[in-house]
Amino acid sequence: MSDTEKKIADTKGQFLQAVSQGQRLTDAEWRNCRIVLTTERVALLGDDKRQISLTDIDRIADRFDVNQQSAGVSDYVALYVGEDVILVSASDHEAFETDFYRASLDGAIVLVQHPALKGGVVQSAEWTKGRIKVGDEALKLAMADGQAVVVDRADIGDLAVEEKQVSGEERTVIQVEHSEDDISVETHLAGEEFHATVLRTMLEESAEQNQADLDLSSTEKRVIMALHSGVSPFDIPNFVGIDVDKTEEIFDRLIELDVISVLRERTEVNLTTKGRRVAGERMGEQ
Repeated sequence: MSDTEKKIADTKGQFLQAVSQGQRLTDAEWRNCRIVLTTERVALLGDDKRQISLTDIDRIADRFDVNQQSAGVSDYVALYVGEDVILVSASDHEAFETDFYRASLDGAIVLVQHPALKGGVVQSAEWTKGRIKVGDEALKLAMADGQAVVVDRADIGDLAVEEKQVSGEERTVIQVEHSEDDISVETHLAGEEFHATVLRTMLEESAEQNQADLDLSSTEKRVIMALHSGVSPFDIPNFVGIDVDKTEEIFDRLIELDVISVLRERTEVNLTTKGRRVAGERMGEQ
């Protein structure tokens, strides 16, 4: 280990080589190992010793079910290294996953456009360099212009990925919707291929966890759209055309479903990530 290399995690787990030199290994089996993660590599220490440099990883994914052995494990990370694919499953997968993101991204410089959208309105923000810091709950960006941007992973409402020209180069641009001071904003991120693929995987996973899978009535959706448009909770009955008791009943249900949050007990509410996503989907239907 070099003087600059630092250990991030040391845990028990298992690994499975799903692809070797481009060939799928349908008879591959899991092998128990000790997993050592540093700022430079992943070491899989068991009967066989395998070291994977982080810079050699082309991309990552959360599934690559090459056979029943791999399909039978619920949580692992798939590392694409050249013509090989190695599946790594740690005893505490969630903690290892965050540690892997931290090892791969901490200190990396990416291009950031923030806010690209604010309240659904396109802004004139320029692309600026930002330094990444991965926390247990948030992605933090220290910007060259002095801004500090925080993307709470539990607050991501939507995410899109496009190929765009950024600073004269074709780059993968990750467009992540979240909130800032209770206002919906969109932050755009672009970086080197490895950093982009890790960022995309991390943020997509968070977005999927936050997706609203709700069975809402048309009236409940109208209430959400009214709140999203800036209508005061006090004015919802008149705006939507329902009585106060019905409004309170809908608020109670939306609070229970974590679509809105209570700002002041029984009087003021605000859309959550799920609520913003429902509103975005509703707007797309119109």
